[in-house]
Amino acid sequence: MTRERPSSTGLPSLAQLRALLAVTDAGGFSEAAAELGVSQSTLSEAISKLEALAGRPLLRRSRGGTQPTPAGERMLVHARAAVQAAGDALLAAQEDTQLRGVLRVASFRSTATHLLPPALAAFRARHPGVTVRLLDGEVDGGGEDLVRRGQADAAIVIEDNWTDLRLTPLVLDEYLFVAPARRGTHPVTLEDFNGPLLMAPGPNSCNLRVMGYLRRSGMEPNPITEITEDSVIMGMVAHGLGVSVMPRLALAPLPEGLVALPLPERLMRPLALATLPHRANLPVIRAFTDALLDALRRPGVPAPQPAAALPGGASLLH
Repeated sequence: MTRERPSSTGLPSLAQLRALLAVTDAGGFSEAAAELGVSQSTLSEAISKLEALAGRPLLRRSRGGTQPTPAGERMLVHARAAVQAAGDALLAAQEDTQLRGVLRVASFRSTATHLLPPALAAFRARHPGVTVRLLDGEVDGGGEDLVRRGQADAAIVIEDNWTDLRLTPLVLDEYLFVAPARRGTHPVTLEDFNGPLLMAPGPNSCNLRVMGYLRRSGMEPNPITEITEDSVIMGMVAHGLGVSVMPRLALAPLPEGLVALPLPERLMRPLALATLPHRANLPVIRAFTDALLDALRRPGVPAPQPAAALPGGASLLH
């Protein structure tokens, strides 16, 4: 970041807006300075000039870090849009065969493990000038909110009726009842949920989907134990400490000592790639979308049902 020059137009510079975003996202000046590779004084100067233009404080320091003021919160929305639009102007000018830059993709852990690797390998082979950064799509708000806030370029999400996002359908992934192997493989009934239910921390898209399903079935599982790591949930289930409901992709490969069985009524999570509509056709995002869809269709990944199913039972969507 270069040192700020007084604005002759009375408008903020992109450098000033980037400084505001960096400090807000990092939670402090020192953290933001380290991330951007500039001095704290450079950031402080940029923020001071931005506050002078706005005519009011935009950030406040507290014991918990640096937080935006109400005015800063209102400015952040437009600052993200302005900085993103400036970057997108350059991305739009790129040739499809000479892509450069950074692509940020948010994903569930299960899809990052089982769906993304072949797509990322193919994408890197075609576009070595693009660096892909994987982000946690299970943070508060989910990958869809990371896309909305401009912190991710694309995200694998559970498809919903969002009108503000472009959704490219990917696969159907089935939720399964997970129990100790000694239970056997006879069909699952609602009585199987009477024991402790082990779930990932909520609320998140998966938990909301599963709990909605159980409540529609007339159940209110109690107790529910929230556990962050899928592997820990499976280990506890294998030792008879409870049961769980998990997506099939999160269970692959199924550890010894467990059975994974269909629910009394099938419950699916339709996975899709989410982008902002006005960004979906940027060359780098379009190329990644194509690589992901191609990877799902390539030999070794069977065709859609009813002809066949994806490994573990996830089905291609069209």
